[in-house]
Amino acid sequence: MQEEQEKRIQALRDKIENNSQELQDTIDSIIEPYTKELDEYVDWVKSIITDYKKPPTNAELDDFILNLSVFIYSASGMQEQLGIRDDIAKAVYKEMYHSARDSIDKGTVADKNSLAELATQEESIVSMLYKRAYGIVKAKVEAAQEILSSIKKIISRRMTEMELTRIGGN
Repeated sequence: MQEEQEKRIQALRDKIENNSQELQDTIDSIIEPYTKELDEYVDWVKSIITDYKKPPTNAELDDFILNLSVFIYSASGMQEQLGIRDDIAKAVYKEMYHSARDSIDKGTVADKNSLAELATQEESIVSMLYKRAYGIVKAKVEAAQEILSSIKKIISRRMTEMELTRIGGN
């Protein structure tokens, strides 16, 4: 009995993982044009800052600030374009749901709601995809802004250290 239940649970987990991967691949294909440059640049910055034997130079930090600002600007605008798609997908789902719900003549309220949900499952999934994609792009933009803020703090600290060294050396 226990073994049979574990097999059913594992089969369900496998189904969830397979469906999740398909949805993740779809979300990735939606957000890739919006964040590709930002993702690549952040990966490059990460490769430089994780080289603990050679800290980033001041010129590299300046480059990070300028380029991250540009990529954040671009991704932020694209984020809002994705937000529009999210709104449209949500409106299409609601329209299709209400249309399906209105076309059902018999059954209880719960039955009608369930049938309408089943009839609009694809629209619901598309709406969810755009909602998640918008959230991911938003999170990436916010994380990039945090990186930018951290880099600015590093530059400020270095400037303070240089000033203290200059004053102390005189």
